[in-house]
Amino acid sequence: MNYLAIDASTEACSVALQFNGKVISRYELCPQSHSLRLLPMIDEVLKEVGCKLSQLDGLIYGQGPGSFTGVRIGIGVAQGLAYSANLKLVGVSTLQAMAQLAYINHKETQVIAAIDARMSEVYNGYYQLDENNIMQPKISEAVTAPGEVKQRLSKVVEQAYGVGSGWDAYTDDLTSLKSNGDSPEILFPEAKAMLVIGIAGFEKGMSVLPENAQPVYVRDTVSWKKLPGK
Repeated sequence: MNYLAIDASTEACSVALQFNGKVISRYELCPQSHSLRLLPMIDEVLKEVGCKLSQLDGLIYGQGPGSFTGVRIGIGVAQGLAYSANLKLVGVSTLQAMAQLAYINHKETQVIAAIDARMSEVYNGYYQLDENNIMQPKISEAVTAPGEVKQRLSKVVEQAYGVGSGWDAYTDDLTSLKSNGDSPEILFPEAKAMLVIGIAGFEKGMSVLPENAQPVYVRDTVSWKKLPGK
């Protein structure tokens, strides 16, 4: 089965392709350049293995939470490609993808993911490995003030491996929850981790038509600050 995964929900932009049993990927830190880099990266991985969109069995996209603009860019590209090749899609949480990456890279089985959400808030969630080697949420994903994260997660965990940009942004509030070093090695999601989760979603019948692919912002307020006097 052949699948393409794409993500533009954070400062990172990434693409991963599973084709004929082989996985290839691209990953770049390119803040505010996702609209310029995403399609060329997709073209690169397809050409590398000689794959056409029509040979894919489905598309996987990063559904958020993350940058409002980045999430929309990723979903828009995924929908356009899916329409052109008559494919279905599965959305994957960026928080869950980072937890999955911690398992792929370090065999961590209990992970707290925290992404800086701006406006003095953090997207956060807790994940455990299931019997199919997929990191699954053990509490609903949320956006909260950094000082509220520990109380919220204490319902399910006291400490776990930490991933995401939130740890560096809100060190004083979050450090006690993290079992690993000072700065997380994994700061942003990668499409190769979304492949694993997304393919499982296809196998469970969770795919949707392009017009039904939806973002998951977790919150509905755009991150912005008023200028003085406005």
